[in-house]
Amino acid sequence: MRVNQLAKNLNITGDTVRFYTRIGLLTPIKSEVNGYKDYSETDQSRMQFILSARNLGFSVDDIKVIFSRTDHGESACQIVRQMIVLKLQETEKQFQEMVKLRSKLTQAVTEWSTKPDQAPTGNMICHLIEGSANLSGANGGEHHE
Repeated sequence: MRVNQLAKNLNITGDTVRFYTRIGLLTPIKSEVNGYKDYSETDQSRMQFILSARNLGFSVDDIKVIFSRTDHGESACQIVRQMIVLKLQETEKQFQEMVKLRSKLTQAVTEWSTKPDQAPTGNMICHLIEGSANLSGANGGEHHE
């Protein structure tokens, strides 16, 4: 099947199929006659696996590791279990950080709702943020992008 048929079968875009082909997770056979890439049922199964794994938070690199095992006839289940435990731990940590941030934001909304606007003075840009040392907590000085 061609890229657009595979995409249609899985309700994804052709660009998604092309991306995973370009990085080597799908390996269609190139037709000698017309140069088109023909995707097999195996490619469709792999693409479905990729979509499911990505939905669970697995990275492209994680999927490459999994495929390298299965492509050599080895079970990937043990490493998948290890990966998912790590992902759960990472997610729990991020969740706790988001709970802390939500608390700070809620506190800011409450405190700032009654404070009047002020024009910038001296080096102060916005008194709401600069006067909120108590909201910054332990990691208020960290720089995140």
